[in-house]
Amino acid sequence: MATLEMTSENFEATITDNEIVLIDFWADWCGPCKMFGPTYEKISDKNPDLVFAKVDTEAQLDLAAQFGIRSIPTVGVFRDKILLFLQGGALPESGLEELITRVRELDMDDVRAKIAEQEAAQAKN
Repeated sequence: MATLEMTSENFEATITDNEIVLIDFWADWCGPCKMFGPTYEKISDKNPDLVFAKVDTEAQLDLAAQFGIRSIPTVGVFRDKILLFLQGGALPESGLEELITRVRELDMDDVRAKIAEQEAAQAKN
């Protein structure tokens, strides 16, 4: 599956309309981004049921700022509209595969319950 170019215009619909979305924050001038790109594409081909998006941080300054991107490449993962992972640095192929496996195995009811607990605790403070 080819990667999707994510923009401010299609961000919300992409996250809302898909169960799992991986995002590669990158820039054309970034050497490590160029090295990570083929790995990201290869893993996207192995997982056609997932959405693999790329955000050009130079062209999409608002999205990069929204996520506080300070180094690239940075990989983010959403599942059921919840940001589960956001980390700078190029992942090796095995690391990206392991991340996908873990995201698929998560009990999202448990994740939502923990988020609700945290929000309730913050509301008390």
